[in-house]
Amino acid sequence: MDSLPDWLTGLLDADAMRAVDRWAIEDRGVSSLDLMERAGAGVARTAERVAPDGPVMVVCGKGNNGGDGLVVARLLREVGRRVTVVCIAPPGDLAGDARTNLERLGGETPLQLAEDGERVGEALARAAVVVDAVLGTGFQGDPRGAAGEAIEAVNAAAAPVVSVDVPSGVDASTGVVAGAAVRAAVTVTFHAGKPGLWIHPGKAHAGEVETIDIGIPRGAPCATTIGLISSSVLDALPRRAASSTKFSSGHVLVVGGSRGLTGAPRMTAQAAMRAGAGYVKACVPASLQTILATAGPPELMTRGLPDDDGGLTAAGVASVLGETGRGGALALGPGLGRGDGAAAFARELAREAEIPLVLDADGLNAHVGRLDELAARAASTVLTPHAGELGQLLEVGSEEVERERLRHVRAAAELARAVVVLKGDDTLIAAPSGRVAVSPGGTPALATAGTGDVLTGVIAALLAVDLDHFTAAAAGVWLHAEAGREAARRQGANEGVVASDVIVALPAVRGGVAR
Repeated sequence: MDSLPDWLTGLLDADAMRAVDRWAIEDRGVSSLDLMERAGAGVARTAERVAPDGPVMVVCGKGNNGGDGLVVARLLREVGRRVTVVCIAPPGDLAGDARTNLERLGGETPLQLAEDGERVGEALARAAVVVDAVLGTGFQGDPRGAAGEAIEAVNAAAAPVVSVDVPSGVDASTGVVAGAAVRAAVTVTFHAGKPGLWIHPGKAHAGEVETIDIGIPRGAPCATTIGLISSSVLDALPRRAASSTKFSSGHVLVVGGSRGLTGAPRMTAQAAMRAGAGYVKACVPASLQTILATAGPPELMTRGLPDDDGGLTAAGVASVLGETGRGGALALGPGLGRGDGAAAFARELAREAEIPLVLDADGLNAHVGRLDELAARAASTVLTPHAGELGQLLEVGSEEVERERLRHVRAAAELARAVVVLKGDDTLIAAPSGRVAVSPGGTPALATAGTGDVLTGVIAALLAVDLDHFTAAAAGVWLHAEAGREAARRQGANEGVVASDVIVALPAVRGGVAR
């Protein structure tokens, strides 16, 4: 298995985390009880930060996650906090380290969820913080029975919730939420982040994610194909030198536009310029070329292509192919429109172009039912769909994509033999090999029209300087997100940021000088 690049922080799924724990215990001689003690101590510290005073409720399952919760309860009692412990299973069902920590627990006897419902409700109503230790990273599926009831009870509490390792009900490996799931204010996860804490819908349940060291030695095996993008991805980007030319700085062709949709290719072109491309040309319907040339920016070159009533046709493919002789990258689809002629144009150009391609918007729509045709391309391909577009490409509903974002983005990447960028707060960048980069997100300023066109231009600019398509897509996503945050800082709020603000912020972000 290929190792992740340095700019990705590995996220460990359930199998990988089990392997790490086993290695620490069996190969390095670390006591499993010591690991549990440190895990519980970290959660206890966070619970005290979230609620410095007042009663605490700890809701425990019968596995190791519940054992962690019992450590939390004991440590908080030792510092004088009033702690109510609720177990979803009879004490006799606990085994191993969880059983040991039940025996170590002092103070009041744990309540039983099935037998002490009224007292549980009263304790929940009084609690200043609730610790969710019901289900751990190994859980998959729909929590039923006592576990489901416990999750519903936790979610009904008015107090903030601190989840142990993963919110109960969230699939730690994928972010899938198949039934009831805890909505945490903070999730304290151990040793390394988990994919399900950063991928929706699980991400929406995790709240603030805090990763803590529980004493696993350095050198633990890290067999993962998923990682969180870090700012060090900027180190992979080439810089202009004294000997650089406008073409060595990146040659980008933006191809799209149709009647009423001239803003999209213009924003894509401007974004490519601000992301570092030295020469950008917009290839648009001839009847609209004057509009693009007049609207600017003045540095933007334009070329008119044969059109039919403001829409591109296959007759223009040869002209665009002639422009690709200098190499660079092609951004195809912004504002293209959905006419039959435009769709035929997009399919033929994507098939014939021998330079890297970013396919967006109506360029994607032209390939509905034909996603596999992209696998035959000679050069690298990046697709940038949102959930609705990816659903159309895979011929499934957008709701199904949103339920299992990781599975569907990987399926599309494998089918198209392309890097697929599934946009969202948790933007996922999947390679055909199954490797996935995850954006940390946190960019509500990007929830405005045109920012998708901006992302297309940024990725095209990075492809144009010969970055591999996985790195170019991930770096483009990181730059785009950070430019959104910088635009919000400059405007004073997320609300009111427009796509052109994001474009203006790109150079400062790429140069590392943004505030």
